[in-house]
Amino acid sequence: MLEDIKEVYFSKEQLEEITERIGTQISRDFEGKELVLISVLKGSVIFMADLMRKITIPCRIDFITAASYGAGMESSGNVNITKDLSDNIEGCDILLVEDIFDSGNTLQKLSDFLATKNPASITLCTLLDKPKRRNPNVKLKPKYIGAEVQDEFVVGYGLDYNQKYRNLPFIGILKPEIYENA
Repeated sequence: MLEDIKEVYFSKEQLEEITERIGTQISRDFEGKELVLISVLKGSVIFMADLMRKITIPCRIDFITAASYGAGMESSGNVNITKDLSDNIEGCDILLVEDIFDSGNTLQKLSDFLATKNPASITLCTLLDKPKRRNPNVKLKPKYIGAEVQDEFVVGYGLDYNQKYRNLPFIGILKPEIYENA
């Protein structure tokens, strides 16, 4: 796997600093509230696991799955919710945790879907923000952003290409020859 990485974008240590910073902000902002972290599977599971260990207030977790990429590199634009939440979130403050905010289509669809469950609030948190890929019709903005990235194909720390590379302890730029001829 390592031979497929062009360069390391964020080291394990940098990711630790990011989760510490965001966890501290979330703990402060949601003090006294009924916080539920919702991981958008599969990509955000590692980030959310590390993030929730940095949050110092009581919180619950749940998971939701939405598919928009299939085996490709770009979102199809069609977002399907393939796994719903397990618990009731009515009246709770929701922190929707995503790995990467690029087009925004998935988070828009999930936010709209979760709003039908009557939470007290929905706040967005993303490890990576890729603004150059944003759909101009998406008006959502994450409150918590780990870091902005350029329009590179990044993998590791939960992010994948064809379900591979998620287990890398860092985020790296995938060599173009890995995906260009696929």
